[in-house]
Amino acid sequence: MAISQRQIQKMQQTLSPQQIQMIKLLELPTVQLEQRIKQEIEENIVLEEEERTDGEEPQQISVEEYLREDDTPSYKSYINNYSKDDKQRPVYLSGGRSLQEYLVEQLGYRNLSEREMRLAVYIVGSIDEDGYLRRELLSISDDIAFSLGIETTEEELEELLKVIHELEPAGVGARNLQECLLLQMEQLDINSRARRLAKRIVTSHFEEFVKKHYEKLMARLQVDEEEFRDAIAEIRHLSPKPGNLYSEGGTDATPYIIPDFLLDYHDGKFDLSLNSYNVPDVKVNRRYVDMIRDMVRPDGTVRDEDREAIQFVKSKIDSAKWFISAIKQRHDTLMRTMQTILEYQSDYFKDGDKSKLRPMILKDIADRTGLDVSTISRVVNSKYVQTSFGIILLKSLFSEAMQTESGEEVSSYEIKNLLQHCIDEEDKRRPLTDENLMDMLNAKGYRIARRTVAKYREMLGIPVARLRKQI
Repeated sequence: MAISQRQIQKMQQTLSPQQIQMIKLLELPTVQLEQRIKQEIEENIVLEEEERTDGEEPQQISVEEYLREDDTPSYKSYINNYSKDDKQRPVYLSGGRSLQEYLVEQLGYRNLSEREMRLAVYIVGSIDEDGYLRRELLSISDDIAFSLGIETTEEELEELLKVIHELEPAGVGARNLQECLLLQMEQLDINSRARRLAKRIVTSHFEEFVKKHYEKLMARLQVDEEEFRDAIAEIRHLSPKPGNLYSEGGTDATPYIIPDFLLDYHDGKFDLSLNSYNVPDVKVNRRYVDMIRDMVRPDGTVRDEDREAIQFVKSKIDSAKWFISAIKQRHDTLMRTMQTILEYQSDYFKDGDKSKLRPMILKDIADRTGLDVSTISRVVNSKYVQTSFGIILLKSLFSEAMQTESGEEVSSYEIKNLLQHCIDEEDKRRPLTDENLMDMLNAKGYRIARRTVAKYREMLGIPVARLRKQI
C-alpha cells in the first residue's frame, strides 16, 4: 500500500489555559481556594497578598501601559493546573498522634528484638484507619523482603500480629469483623451468662447472627428470647471499627468544613454573602510594573539585553491578571448561583423545614441563571451554606419531582421523610419489606414503584427488612 498525505479541516472546541484555570477555581471550596491562592502567590513573583481595607477595589494593571510588543514566547503562557483525574486533597483537622504512632509507642513497651520491632512496625503501617489489617500476611512478607530486605514467614508475622492484637484499642489489627469482636471479648471478663452466650454466638454461629436468623439461633442454642436478647445486647456494645475508638489524631472521618456562603434571615429579609474571611486578596506588585517602565526607552524601544527579562515579567503579570480576573469571576458566578437557589427555595431557607423544599434539578437553576448545567454542577459540588438551622450541603438541596395521584408535584425529600417515618414506626419483629412500603406510600397518594422505594431506602442508609429485624 502506498503512503500518502492529505489535509483535513475540522472544527473542534478547545479550552484555553485560562478557561481551565477558571473551571478549576470554580470547583474549589473555600478551604482549598485559600490554599490555591497562597500557592499562586508563591509561584508568581508579581502577585502579593493585599491588606484588606474597607471599600478598596483591586487595581487594574494594563500591560500595554509599559510594553508595546506582544511576541510572548509560548512557554510564558504556562498556567499551573491539574488534570481532571487528579484527586483533590481534603484539608483535615490534625493534631496529636495518629493510630499507627500510638500502636508503635505501645510496641516500645513490649519485649521485642530489633528484628521483631521492625517487622511489627511494618505490620502496624498496613493497618487502615478503621483498625483492620486487610492485607494477607503473605503479601506483607513479600513487601518486607523487597523494602526492608528481611526474609520472613507468615508464621513469624502471625506471632507478631498476636502481640498487636493485645494493644489498645481493643480489636485493632483484626482481619475481619468476627475476629475483631472476639478480640474485644477476650479483653472482657466473661463473668455472666449473657457474655458467655455472646462469645459462643460470635465464635460458632457468626453467619446466622449476621443474617439475623434469630429464631433458628435460639432453637439451636436452646435459650429463651430474654437470654438471647441479653447476649445480643452484649455484642452490640462492641465496636465494629476499633480504629474509631482512638480519635487523638485527624482522620478521613473528620473533614474540616468551612461554609462557602453565609446566610442570615431577619425581619423578613435574607442577607447572603460569600465567606471569604480566610481567603487572601491579591494584587499585582507595582514594583515590577515600575521596573519594566524603567527598562522601556522614551521612544518605546527596549534594549536587547532587557528583552528577555521584560518578556518574563510581562508573562507573569499576564498570568496574575488572569488569576485575579478568575477569582472575581468565581465570586460572581457563585453569588449568582446561590442567589438563584435562595429565591427558588426561599420557603425552606426561612426555617429549614425540609417539607418545604421544592423539586429542583440542575437545569432549573441553569435556566434561571443563563449558565451551563456543568457550571451549576461545579458550583454546588462540595459547597456549603451556613444558615441559622445548620450548615447545608448545596448538592443536598437538589431533588427529583414526584407526582401524587392528584397530579401535584412534590419533592423526593417528602417521599424520603415519609419512608423514614414508616420505617421508624414499623414493628421491628416484622419489618416492612419494600413491597409493603410501596403499598403504604401508594395508599397515601404517592405513585411510586418498588424499585424507587429500594433506591430511596438505600440513599437513607436503611438496610433491607431482614437486617432491620430485632427481637
